[in-house]
Amino acid sequence: MKRLVLVVLGGILVAGLLTFAGAFYTVDETQQVVITRFGEPVGDPIVEPGLHVKLPFVHKANFFEKRFLEWDGASNQLPTRDKRFIHVDTYARWRVTDPLLFFQRLTDERGAQSRLDDILDGETRNTIANHDLIEVVRTSNRDFAVTEDLGVAVDDGDTVREIANGRDALAAEVLLAAQGRTSDLGIEILDFRFKRINYVEEVRREVYSRMISERQRIAEQFRSEGAGEAARIRGEKERELRTIGSQAYREAQEIMGAADATAADVYAAAYGRDADFYRFVKTLETYRETLRMDTTLLLGTDGEFLRYLENSR
Repeated sequence: MKRLVLVVLGGILVAGLLTFAGAFYTVDETQQVVITRFGEPVGDPIVEPGLHVKLPFVHKANFFEKRFLEWDGASNQLPTRDKRFIHVDTYARWRVTDPLLFFQRLTDERGAQSRLDDILDGETRNTIANHDLIEVVRTSNRDFAVTEDLGVAVDDGDTVREIANGRDALAAEVLLAAQGRTSDLGIEILDFRFKRINYVEEVRREVYSRMISERQRIAEQFRSEGAGEAARIRGEKERELRTIGSQAYREAQEIMGAADATAADVYAAAYGRDADFYRFVKTLETYRETLRMDTTLLLGTDGEFLRYLENSR
């Protein structure tokens, strides 16, 4: 009997502890709470942090974030106004501004994410469809950067014209339209951005083809300019070679003329000092240059060439 009483008292104590523990809940600084009774909201939302009380087993505390939440959109293939298909990947930041309305309309974050998928993806599709591709991929009308390898700005065929709205303006347009559709959901979309924009395969091949053609044109231009410069350099080289050769020939002729004049002066001075000796020396030089061991001469006895040979006998 005593054991039964102890068991009953223990059960009552445990139930009391559970009831007491279920009557209190703690709200963190990053949370806000909506109290429901059998699924229906009761009272105002709890937004102040601290320890709070509720009816155990009757009331339920539904916690929602105060902090900024992330929405990451799926990459979708969308058409632009000029009939170009692109892959668009987006993201956004949002928060719960009215937890009671949020609970009534969306229940929880999963429901909010699903609703944001419909709203943001739909507004993104509408915005992209109302603008040309150039407005989606460019943010401003700034000058094109000069490529380091080519040294010239590359034109892909479409990006040369100015734009009225850039990518940032399109993101702001999506954000404004989406905010208008979420005002009655208890949430606020704080920011919306394009994470990545990429061409579909067909458009990518077209762009690559234009880029290849443009670079081939630039390469041919460089080759043509290089060939012209090479021809100019070769022409200047030939002209300089002819000029240098002509100057060298003129200087050589001047040097040879001066040497011949000096030699003639020396010869004339020597001849004028002793004509017979000069004649003798020149004759010996002539003998040395013309006579060899196997030389045979047929000359008359009265020739000047043999005069010194005859006198030597």
